[in-house]
Order: sequence, then structure tokens, then C-alpha cells
Amino acid sequence: MVTKYDVFEIVYKNRALLKPIEVVKKLNKDKREYHIIHRYLRELANEKLLIKKRDGFQAEVSKKSELLYSLILYCIKNGINYNLILDRNFAQFISLSLQRKEINSTNIKLNSRTVKKYLEILDKYGLILIISEKPLRAKVFYNVLLNNLLIYFGYKHSVLTESSRSYISEIKKELETYKKIKKKDEAKYQRIVSEFEISFIYHSLSLEGNPITLPDTIKILKEKLIPANLKTTDVDEVKNYQEAMFQMLKDTNERKPLSLQSVLDYHKLAMRHRSYLAGSIRTIPVHIKENPNFKVTPPEKIKEELEKLFNKYNEFIKRKNVLLEEVLKFAVYFHNEFQHIHPFEDGNSRTTRLITFHLLQSLDIPILDIPFGLLDEYLSYTKASKNREDIKLYQNLQKIILFNLKKINKKMVN
Repeated sequence: MVTKYDVFEIVYKNRALLKPIEVVKKLNKDKREYHIIHRYLRELANEKLLIKKRDGFQAEVSKKSELLYSLILYCIKNGINYNLILDRNFAQFISLSLQRKEINSTNIKLNSRTVKKYLEILDKYGLILIISEKPLRAKVFYNVLLNNLLIYFGYKHSVLTESSRSYISEIKKELETYKKIKKKDEAKYQRIVSEFEISFIYHSLSLEGNPITLPDTIKILKEKLIPANLKTTDVDEVKNYQEAMFQMLKDTNERKPLSLQSVLDYHKLAMRHRSYLAGSIRTIPVHIKENPNFKVTPPEKIKEELEKLFNKYNEFIKRKNVLLEEVLKFAVYFHNEFQHIHPFEDGNSRTTRLITFHLLQSLDIPILDIPFGLLDEYLSYTKASKNREDIKLYQNLQKIILFNLKKINKKMVN
């Protein structure tokens, strides 16, 4: 059924004056829905989101209407049903949740059915870490989408930051479960890996500015269809990254350790659409456009720094009985060190994520995706940060890994 926000999206996108019957046609709805669509148009005009004129309706040019449209577009890009989150009561729930370290059955005063509904929405789109269902313990992730949702509905959006919260004990518990159930059904686990694959490719490339939406990424990689409105270079970037990911997964399954050559191979696959730089160490200075404070290694020192990093890597993977905390801290160090060396002209960060995933997966820590709700936080602690943030990234990585484990284990037993 058509919603008020569906109507708004059509009118705002069109910009020009639209008669109610024209809105019905653009929504591909039956004329029998004319009256409800007309009612929504009047409601939107009363809310100052549209302007009602003699011959029809058009978008109101205001901060509020612009914010609403940007929310809708952001949801569409990320495969989120905006009708589920554009709700004042849901926004109030988010506002309260973000002011708590964790939410539980005692600090959220709503009926259980409503809480269950909201948790399902957040979980579906990777916006929450459900630590325990009974008793309820959960952590809502703070990102741009939820921030703008709160602004739109006029709720306070102060966020309780966590500087030292550890999820190590929860990760250890989930790892034990994971190892037991994976042994019983390796084939099912590989199917789950395939399910995560597309969302990771989309999330990783969206951080690099690729404009292709999640629904279109699914069409390209799963349905093998290329939407006509997409640029060839953007499509090639998606396909090439999938090839690099396939190779990384193959190497981890075969227990092949990382080497400088394997990293060059991943980069060559991922950047084939820019063949002149694919798989080649840069010989020129580079910088991150959006973050001039991000320090990168000068070209004449790259090989020396890479050699040091891989020597440390080789020493680390030979160690026996390494504590989980040490593994995660080394993964963070490895990630940030490689990213700051920045050995390529382009494609450094997407390659960094691949090799960090390789490192963790080869040590039997399944990390298959960075959930949507943690992407902004992850970015703020890596190449968008003014200073190197290993400690904060360590906290972020714990949530990413626990999220992955919870999802994998739940899928494995269902």
C-alpha cells in the first residue's frame, strides 16, 4: 500500500507542479487509490513539506523537506525501507537508546511487542548489536542515518560514548559456539559467507564513494543484470572487488598466509578498471583529499615500511596460544599501519579491509562484513581521523566481530 512518504518522494523528486492524478500515475497505482493519495498530499501540505496550489502540489523548498528527501534517498541507496523508520515513536525509541550504554528490559519503558518490532527493524539493517535476547541486552549503533532521523523529528541526539567497553568475553563465548556448529555443517557456513559477500562489497565500496546502491549491487552480482543508468566504471569497480574478495576467501580457505605478492594480487584484481595502477606500488606522493591530516609514507620509504610490516605479520602468525585480545590488537595495528603506508595510488583502503579480513579469518575469527550501523564509526577511526586511533578502532572491531558472530551463529542453527 502507498504511504505518505512514497507520495512525498515522488513530488519532491519531480520538482514541478503535479496534479493528484499525475502522482497516482507516477506511483503506478490504480485510480482507486486516488483519494488516499490526495489525502496524503493535503497532509504533506499541512506539514509544510509540500505547497498546495490551484493546479496541484509541489515540493516546499525548506530545510525540513530537504532533510526528509535526503533521508529517503539514503535509505533507498542502502536498501532500507524508509517507511519503517520514518516514525516519530521509533525516533523517540532511538533517542532514548542512544543515551544508554546498553538497552534492556528495565531501562526501556515500552510494551514488549513494540520493543520487539523496533529491535527487528534495527537488526534487519545492521543498526544494533543484540548481545542477549533473554534477558535483553542490546547496543544501538549511532550513524548518520539515525542522527538525521532524530533531527527530522526534533529529538535530542546526545550519544553516550563508550571508551573502554569490552566485548571480549562475549566474543569468546560466541567463538566457542561458532567452532562447534561450523564443524557439523561446513557447507552451510560457506552459503552464509556468500550471503554476506554482497553487503560487504557494497559497504566497502560505498566508503570509497562508489555511487551504486545496495539494490543495484545485488542486481549486478547476484542476478547478473546491469541497470541501464549506471556508469561502466562504477560497475567494473563492483565486479573487480568481488573478484579480489573471491581470491582472498580462497586463500584463507587454503590456509595461505598473506604476503606482499598476495596483497599486490588482490589490488590488481580490485583495480583492474584502472589498469595503469593496478597491482603496482606507487612512485609518487599522494594524500587523502578529505583528510589532509592523514599521514602517509613517502614513496621512497614504502618498500622498507612494507617489509617491516610483513616481518611483524610473519612473526605474529607463528606464535602459539595467542590471546584473543592480542589477535584483535594486532589486526588493528596491521590495518592502520598498512593504511598509513598507503602503498598504492588508489584503492588502499578497500585493500586494507580485504587483508585485515584475511588475517582474522585465517586465525578462525569469522569477519564477513562491516555492519551498516558501524560504517561511519569505522571510517571516523581510520582514514577520516585526524590522529591515529588504534584504541578506538579496537573497540569498533570488537563490535564488528561480535555482530558477525551473532549473525553467523543464528543463521547456522536456524
